[in-house]
Amino acid sequence: MAEAATTTPLLTSHEAEPSIDDVIEAYIGATGARQLLKAMLLAFAWAFDAQQQVFMSVFTDAEPPWHCTGVVDAAAAAAADSGSSCSPPAASASPCALPPGTWEWDRPAETSVVSDWALNCGPALVSLPASSFFAGNLAGGFLLATLADTHLGRRKMLLLSLVTMSVAAALTAFSPNVWVYSALRFVSGFGRSMVGTSAMVLSTELVGKRWRNTVSAAGFVFFSVGFVSLPALAYTFREASWRNMYVWTSLPSLCYAVLLYLLVQESPRWLLVRGRKQEAIEAVRQIASLNGGGGGITTSSFSMLDACAVELGDGGEGMFATLHSIWERRWALRRLAAITAASFGVGMVYYGMPLNVGSLSPSNLYLSVAYNAVAELPSSILAWLLMGRWFNRRGSVVALTTASGLCSLAACVPAVVLPDGARMAAEVASFFASCTAYDMMLIYTIELFPTSVRNSAVGLVRQAVALGGVVAPVLVALGRETTSYWSSSFGVFGLAVGCLGLLVTCLPETRRRRLSDTMEEEEAAVLSSSGASDMDNNGELV
Repeated sequence: MAEAATTTPLLTSHEAEPSIDDVIEAYIGATGARQLLKAMLLAFAWAFDAQQQVFMSVFTDAEPPWHCTGVVDAAAAAAADSGSSCSPPAASASPCALPPGTWEWDRPAETSVVSDWALNCGPALVSLPASSFFAGNLAGGFLLATLADTHLGRRKMLLLSLVTMSVAAALTAFSPNVWVYSALRFVSGFGRSMVGTSAMVLSTELVGKRWRNTVSAAGFVFFSVGFVSLPALAYTFREASWRNMYVWTSLPSLCYAVLLYLLVQESPRWLLVRGRKQEAIEAVRQIASLNGGGGGITTSSFSMLDACAVELGDGGEGMFATLHSIWERRWALRRLAAITAASFGVGMVYYGMPLNVGSLSPSNLYLSVAYNAVAELPSSILAWLLMGRWFNRRGSVVALTTASGLCSLAACVPAVVLPDGARMAAEVASFFASCTAYDMMLIYTIELFPTSVRNSAVGLVRQAVALGGVVAPVLVALGRETTSYWSSSFGVFGLAVGCLGLLVTCLPETRRRRLSDTMEEEEAAVLSSSGASDMDNNGELV
């Protein structure tokens, strides 16, 4: 009798009992305006995520323009005899070989880290802060991602990440040298690694099925708002100290964290999966009250979830238990490998294009970055449309990565063949497609993995994008050293995103599927749609 029970297909129990998703939505009712507003408040975390990302260094760490002073003293005269004096033709090159006093910056030295600390003759030191930020992102994504699925939950992780990122950014404004500056950029990147991830997962788990795509798209729109604000803020402080950028982006973020602490509750889905039933009931009651109900919800009302609250929790209690849960299931590992590899290619374009856009339009850094920032907004709208009922997730991602690759390859065509304006348009189009693909991949990942490991999976996908961003500045820096090399960096970007994006074709389609809460429930959902075709010789899902 016991043996018969163990061989009963998972699908039987899955059909006999309603899912956590169904039960919670039945209690909270239709998502009302106040609950939707709270979810939008959560999604606004993406704006601060955008402000504190590596694109900040495009302005704070930029090398300012310089000019010859025309001053000729004894040293300069001797330099002139040796052929190293400053002259208008020399102003197009680096001033490192010029004698002191023959040149000066066009703007006050404190407007950039490079001029403030005289880093213009040390390329390694110039790139150290951005590299440190990326390293912090990767370290934070690896160490913190699983904590949101196990010990801390979505809400505490979001608050911890916001406070860490904001405090480190505020302290950055007081950095005495490039070493302290780089260390604080590492800490800021460490905290920032989970801001967008936790905000997206929590906001989608607090609303009903009907509004999940809209709330996700709202996060992308707010990210665009934060990105657009960077060139606007940088232009405002173009004659002031670079330290102002960090002050005016960190203080609003800290105030926002306090607001979230007072207004936002934990995800009831995560609480139930972790077996914390009483807290889940209180969270559901709060949501229901915002929607005009909740008064009749009691502990006994959740008796049908007693078994779920005890038996769920694939994550266990270890810090990396969720990663182990993915690792020991081949179907989950295959999904994660494919989506992270494709995300790496997207990350190369996503971070490489804005950093390299100065090669196409070096005359106006603020306008060049603004073009890419503005491209984020329509990409968010396109992602929202693609997330609707008529387009598959898998096909959309493949089409977008292919388009991004082709446009990036077009941007590397020599100027004698393709005018600068056309190459700039190709670069913006490639960035636009990669932005949309990035948005779609995050939504796709949420639907591919159950609640018990969802935050970890989304976090790893974002870190794969950041890892692509680690490679991108290297190619961009090589392009700046060699006059013609920047074109080939666009070619590498295009090949990477186009080829790696094809790996998404091996993933299942998730459109119109409900979110699973455990690994077993996801396995049952896959079996119900595909049957024995996805089973190996040992009867395991592959």
